[in-house]
Amino acid sequence: MDKKTIRDVAWQGQRALVRVDFNVPMQDGAITDDTRMRAALPTITYLLDNGAKVVLMSHLGRPKGERTLKYSLAPVAEHLRTLLPGREVRFAEDCIGAPAQTVVSDLPSGAVAVLENLRFHPEEEQNDPHFAEQLSALGDVYVNDAFGAAHRAHASTAGVAKYLPAVAGFLMEKEIDVMGRALESPERPFVAIIGGAKVSDKIQVMENLLPKVDALLIGGGMANTFLAVQGYELGTSLVEESAKELAKRLLSGSYASKLKLPTDVVAATAFAKDAEHDVYPVSAIPADRMALDIGPETVKQYQSLIRGANTVIWNGPMGVFEMAPFAKGTFAIAEAMAEVAGTTIVGGGDSVAAVEQSGLAQKMTHVSTGGGASLEFLEGKPLPGVTALQDRA
Repeated sequence: MDKKTIRDVAWQGQRALVRVDFNVPMQDGAITDDTRMRAALPTITYLLDNGAKVVLMSHLGRPKGERTLKYSLAPVAEHLRTLLPGREVRFAEDCIGAPAQTVVSDLPSGAVAVLENLRFHPEEEQNDPHFAEQLSALGDVYVNDAFGAAHRAHASTAGVAKYLPAVAGFLMEKEIDVMGRALESPERPFVAIIGGAKVSDKIQVMENLLPKVDALLIGGGMANTFLAVQGYELGTSLVEESAKELAKRLLSGSYASKLKLPTDVVAATAFAKDAEHDVYPVSAIPADRMALDIGPETVKQYQSLIRGANTVIWNGPMGVFEMAPFAKGTFAIAEAMAEVAGTTIVGGGDSVAAVEQSGLAQKMTHVSTGGGASLEFLEGKPLPGVTALQDRA
């Protein structure tokens, strides 16, 4: 972590313009999961305790540049009041112009203003310089604490940093620090677990990780494509025909020995939770069955490798964990990771959902808040929202 953070700023009386990720799930105007909001509280609280005036900006949903009531951040501001008892929390009905300036202009030190949804303006996603300049007028120092949006070069993640000194919040710092250390100087053995449906979605992650890891365990629908390339009959299982050449490249590459594939699967007659299903070795999957989870023998092998590791990174489920009969493999990975004494990192939307569902999230070293951002970080790509921050040097 060679970027400046909020610890490097004297905040008394300063306006902290903070990009947070308050893109929370909502139903009928009520927040159903405030995890992302709670994740930003250490940064917000630190700024308030050090005398800053805190101006929060975020997106919510995909309003496509139009003012849409169901994507208003007003309920988010209301909920933030319950998370910051005793603190004044104001809401601005726009993120730029007079509504925002009026709310921010007389904001006292130790108080918070929440701006309306950034994406009500198409200029946000266009990284429009004039829009970024208008946002910057609401702060003295820019703080990015939205790792989940750091892979986007938007006005609020990259553009504002051209007009204000830019530093990282605690959540951003932790994301970069924990994952960066794991990728650059991991305690060995270093094991990566990659799942999900498609090889094409994760090929760059695998290519970046293979030279670094001691073993790369593959599960989920993407394992079928690797098995198909090896000549196995997969029945009606999902096989990504267009990615077979990618799979072949990895299986014949210089790091092929690090790749670990399922030896058995749970296969069903249909993609349904009540479908007839059983365990089969990968060499004997019936023609009318589809693989929907890794089997018990694979679970045993994968758990052994995970328990013997000192650094583990997991991205993507091992099967269709949303259906109980095909969730055992994914939850078994979470259980093994919970027993690792070293560093355990969970990144990516589905694997985060799975580890939360398993009740073991608290036993992981780090559960990333950024789906697409964590994926691109694991791919080794520079993230615009991180690059824009000031270097400590």
